Amino acid sequence: MNYVDGFVVAVPRDKKAAYQAMAAKAAPLFKEFGALRIVECWADDVPDGKLTDFRMAVKATDDEEVVFSWIEYPSREARDAANKKMMEDPRMKAFGDEMPFDGKRMIYGGFAPILDE
Repeated sequence: MNYVDGFVVAVPRDKKAAYQAMAAKAAPLFKEFGALRIVECWADDVPDGKLTDFRMAVKATDDEEVVFSWIEYPSREARDAANKKMMEDPRMKAFGDEMPFDGKRMIYGGFAPILDE
């Protein structure tokens, strides 16, 4: 089974196009580094919760929307190798100046699938 990196971020609604452009520019690099699939999803039906929800998790403000993303790799080892390459590649450093969201509020993690239908 593949390995999945998951991400949740809050993006200002007026920066949706900038986020899409950044994601489209980064996707080929992730693929070059070993990713099999990159998925970026803009919130469409994300309800407010009473104890927790996606918006609360990333401290989204009224002018922000939630983006849920994942990247699939063939294995955790492939993901770890890709992350190392990304940190060393000068093309990735340029994204630090282009981030249309507050990276400090990003939630991310690696996941080993337990069901894949």
